[in-house]
Amino acid sequence: MKKLFLLTACQFSLAVLFAQKEGDEAFINKLKEDGLKNSQVMDHAFYLTDVSGPRLTASPGFMNAAKWAKSKLESWGLKNATIESWGDFGKGWQQERCYVAMTKPYYVPLIAQSKAWTGSTPGKKIMSAEIVLIKAKDSAELQQYSGKLKDKIVMLWSGDTLKPGFKADAARFTDEALNKMAKAEPTPPRQGGRQQGNPQMAQTFATRQAFTRALNAMYLQEKPALVLSTSRGNEGTIFVQGGGQYTKDAPELPANVVLSSDDYLRLQRLANAGIPVELEADVRTKFFDKDLKGYNVIAEIPGTDPKLKDEVVMIGGHLDSWHGATGATDNAAGCSVMMEAMRLLKASNFQPRRTIRIALWGGEEQGLHGSRNYVKMHVADPATMQLQPAQSKITAYYNLDNGTGKIRGVYLQGNEKAKPVFTKWLESFKDLGASTVTISNTGGTDHLSFDAVGVPGFQFIQDEIEYDTRTHHSNMDTYDHLVPEDLKQAATIVAAFVFNTAQRDEMIPRKELPKPRVEGARGF
Repeated sequence: MKKLFLLTACQFSLAVLFAQKEGDEAFINKLKEDGLKNSQVMDHAFYLTDVSGPRLTASPGFMNAAKWAKSKLESWGLKNATIESWGDFGKGWQQERCYVAMTKPYYVPLIAQSKAWTGSTPGKKIMSAEIVLIKAKDSAELQQYSGKLKDKIVMLWSGDTLKPGFKADAARFTDEALNKMAKAEPTPPRQGGRQQGNPQMAQTFATRQAFTRALNAMYLQEKPALVLSTSRGNEGTIFVQGGGQYTKDAPELPANVVLSSDDYLRLQRLANAGIPVELEADVRTKFFDKDLKGYNVIAEIPGTDPKLKDEVVMIGGHLDSWHGATGATDNAAGCSVMMEAMRLLKASNFQPRRTIRIALWGGEEQGLHGSRNYVKMHVADPATMQLQPAQSKITAYYNLDNGTGKIRGVYLQGNEKAKPVFTKWLESFKDLGASTVTISNTGGTDHLSFDAVGVPGFQFIQDEIEYDTRTHHSNMDTYDHLVPEDLKQAATIVAAFVFNTAQRDEMIPRKELPKPRVEGARGF
């Protein structure tokens, strides 16, 4: 009798444990209640942005954010939390001071940010120098400036002009746009790069690359005190990324700052008119070469079903950012949403059938390094398609990396078989504005690393808000540009997708296994 009682009790416990099945309406409603009313997503975003600061790969800010995220995930009860090296990256770098002002013909402070992995202005005090305006279209024309740049402030002629903007910066997808996405037809994979089949575009690209190499070689030889650059944007917004190399033995380029287009064009007009222009500057940057590795943050909720616990549902976003601001929409937003989804699931006392794993990637901005190397180390090598056991165990990877906007649906990435699955799941979120499933692909972020080796990888459709117009890689990418209600909605939907994926009897359907291929720069 005692053995029979124990067996019955055990069977009852297992029945309760696995009672929550895919599409469990009561559980999903609980996620919606907690996710929309008791969210902590903005708290996570605060620590990743205002507290951690810029999170350039291999910088102190990145490691501070990684350590905080690992500790936070552990505090919720996640297991196997680690800051895992994905291999060699290169030198870290951070901006420590950036002051630039025009002092002649009159004084005005300028909006400026250093380009990543570029150097400092000479000396230990504020330096002052004249501007040399370079007007050259190719490498040959550059030679006329040989011997004239040392200790000068250099700027290239820009043909840009500023025009009034008559469109709002922020926007959401219209019903018409979403319907068009939903009706999209599958497209064949693109062969080669954008230049293939377009000789004129290829020649233009090659000429521009050759000019950039010649210019950098001249800077290394001539050693100007400061190089001024411009970028798209207006009204004080500057878009700034890298200007130097981060590899271990790369030479250090001179100080190079991006100015607002308004300031840059004013300086150019004055210099071009022959009016003497002088600037003062104090630009300080620091390189870090003691640890040349790159890192990801990994943690998980272990599965509990004896038959399915070795299978894995993965979610993620990239933790690294550029340095012009604090990387709020790109991509503290995505990391905060994914962390909040894990918190919601853990706080619900949910016992998943499959293991649920979160990954916060490093090195995304330099070429998806963190996710690509994780996949190569643990899943498969896309160049050879030699598969590791984990390749057949990861049922899906879900990514978020398109800003602060709420989720409107999901890109199938060409996986037609997953359409009925996701369409059904999104029925629970039509009231929150998410119902679109499109066969279309989207690129430029970490789901591509999984898709490239045959693991179903997906990026959610998000409202653009002001991502491309104002915040992406700019000095405006700060906490105040996040939309709290949108992030709460996104975390709730991600949590539900993870729940359904973990609990369904079958794995997410797969596309045909890709052929071996050589990795490309950003989209494989």
